[in-house]
Amino acid sequence: MHQNTAAAPPATRLPSPKRLYAALALAEMVTWALLITGMVLKYSGTSDAFVPVFGLVHGVVFIAYCIVMVFVWVNQRWGFGLGLLGLASAVVPFCTVPFERAVVRRGLLDGGWRLAPGGDAPRGPVEGIQALCLRYPAAALVIGLAAVAGITAVLLMIGPPVPKG
Repeated sequence: MHQNTAAAPPATRLPSPKRLYAALALAEMVTWALLITGMVLKYSGTSDAFVPVFGLVHGVVFIAYCIVMVFVWVNQRWGFGLGLLGLASAVVPFCTVPFERAVVRRGLLDGGWRLAPGGDAPRGPVEGIQALCLRYPAAALVIGLAAVAGITAVLLMIGPPVPKG
């Protein structure tokens, strides 16, 4: 098999959908473990200090996971039910990695970024946004990080998911 040694266009240097999704699924699972550990320490009377820290870390990773999940959902052309199940897997502790492994086994994370430059033409506004992100990955990363930070800030202003008391 002949390998192309020419410089790859920017979008092809991105991690594949499979690698990106796997990394966020694992991070989401690890932060669930941290949050639950913090809660055990709090309710065992050991320390209250860990829940706010681990909760914030988990919240940020949860938001990033959801953004990546939707990005991969669009790229892989998953149906509504499967995409919704992928999002729901982040709500139940430790379910993102089993979900990721299940879709990998079914071949549903195979392939690259189909809307990258030189790939498929976007069909509709959502795919158009994704194609733009893949054309300018550095800008998309900055915008994605800003979106995570902005959503986190709004949620922090609203307050914790479980009222204190």
